[in-house]
Amino acid sequence: MFKAPIGMKDILPEELFAWQEVEKQARITFSLFGYSPISTPILENLKLFNRSLGNETEIVKKQMFVVKREDEDYCLRPEGTAAIVRAYLENNLDKTTGFAKLYYIGPMFRAERPQKGRLRQFHHIGVEALGSNSPYLDSEIIILAVSILKNLKVEGFQLKINSLGCLKDKEKLSLVLREKLKDKSRNLCEDCQERLNRNVFRVLDCKNNSCKEVVSGLNLAYNDYLCKDCQEHFENVKENLNSLNISYECVITLVRGLDYYSRTVFEITHSSLGAQDAIGAGGRYDHLIHELGGPESGAAGFALGVERLLLVSKYQPVASFLDTFIITLGKEAKKNGFVLLNNLRANAISADMDFEDKSLKSQMRKANDSKAKFCAIIGEYELKKQVVTLKNMQDGKQEEIPLANFIEEIKKRINSY
Repeated sequence: MFKAPIGMKDILPEELFAWQEVEKQARITFSLFGYSPISTPILENLKLFNRSLGNETEIVKKQMFVVKREDEDYCLRPEGTAAIVRAYLENNLDKTTGFAKLYYIGPMFRAERPQKGRLRQFHHIGVEALGSNSPYLDSEIIILAVSILKNLKVEGFQLKINSLGCLKDKEKLSLVLREKLKDKSRNLCEDCQERLNRNVFRVLDCKNNSCKEVVSGLNLAYNDYLCKDCQEHFENVKENLNSLNISYECVITLVRGLDYYSRTVFEITHSSLGAQDAIGAGGRYDHLIHELGGPESGAAGFALGVERLLLVSKYQPVASFLDTFIITLGKEAKKNGFVLLNNLRANAISADMDFEDKSLKSQMRKANDSKAKFCAIIGEYELKKQVVTLKNMQDGKQEEIPLANFIEEIKKRINSY
């Protein structure tokens, strides 16, 4: 017997219905905010992520699913942003559209140790807004993420925000961090001791408890590194959130796990998720478009993890009811029932029937399991009279309806159900 690969799982019909409802609610919200859908290949050139994510990130160093094909190195996409920027530039959207607001829904892949809320194949709902440096865009994407959570009835989440500043500010911050961590390096894990000189920001993102304790005592201040323009930008973002009563916490050590971020970054967490408590995250990446061969142009985005959303959401999707389940008794009834089944479907009436030659009792049980509103019974009696016995599955009442105008009559009853 074959099994799904470690860290990857099948999404069964009863689960997938909830997934589809989450995606549906997200699409409704995206449309309200003026975002358009985009879809990129699951397989991308390996160099795209090596260049955009940073060679010292955990994703690039340890988590890529690499696919080698002749002289080309590909990988299963570990995140959506770099792929969207690649598509934006390759298809000349920077020239034809300019400012673009895009959303995507799909699987991502990282070779991580599987645990609650963390799989090797996971799914993101995300947005990328490309072509603007406005702090109002930062504010919008945060509000958009929060709106999706509220629409899905997620309660008790925490929004954390920070500013990394521009490139010069990030350089200054790296120097400040190295200075503050210099005397505490012995308390850092082995990886973070190496990161001190190679990419000190990864120390702030380390999940090791001893490193987290060191980071919490750094006593950083925004005046240590933020220039005047970046301070004003961040203040504007906070003012916008305040004006709409969006609760947030400023966490100066929040950096995110990818190197392309600049200025505003944010993370949304939920305490019920344990160690992997992030539902989603994002921020501004003002230099990635240029880094991948495009113009100097600002951009911002976020991604929400579908698996984690489902773990914390209290949203209860409305059950999908089948309109009619057809029960047949005998070979001739089966033939007539199959014709009726397809006539119902052709008239936009959801319908199904038994395909296993079950007994009457078993067919009734299947009708119940399908949550059908009505049950249409065809047997020898009905064939002789050219009628269909219709049973209301809610109150159990039965009536005979002439086969010739059954479609018209069942529509009336469904509309008044």
